[in-house]
Amino acid sequence: MPSETVNLVIDSPTGLHHDDLREITRDATSILVPVLPSPMDIHAAARCIADLLLVAKVDRRDRKLAVIANRTRKNTKSFTKLMRFLDSLGIPIIAVLRDSQNFVYAAEKGLGILEMQRSRALPDVEQVNKVMQWLDSWPERRRNASDETGARRGPFSKISFLHKPQTGTS
Repeated sequence: MPSETVNLVIDSPTGLHHDDLREITRDATSILVPVLPSPMDIHAAARCIADLLLVAKVDRRDRKLAVIANRTRKNTKSFTKLMRFLDSLGIPIIAVLRDSQNFVYAAEKGLGILEMQRSRALPDVEQVNKVMQWLDSWPERRRNASDETGARRGPFSKISFLHKPQTGTS
């Protein structure tokens, strides 16, 4: 990797061997797990997150692990099941990407979603911006995690699209 590299995104394959998983996440500042709203994908995500926590020793309190709900349709049973599962993890859900033809269209045209006509892609752009903001916030997330050292550290506040987070709980 060139020495002037500031950001590096690795799109890893599923089912990495334990040694590879430890190696690829060792120096990561941010780890994103995309999850589709299907029983098979939810099961695979559960295994992946368990491996990240138990094998790669990613500590939730380090605030570098987050989930993206991918290709969702909000008024479906599968979306409700996905969000219930994600809420149960205690890991931030930073974006909910819809099952939109905008992503297909952008790929066909060789465009990024941010390069599309704004009025056409606004809901998708807003969610992609949430991902970018979360990635850009890693110094602050790291600082906040280290500020809590020695203090009682509870689970992350859940970000939920099904209900408002409760206030006044730890």
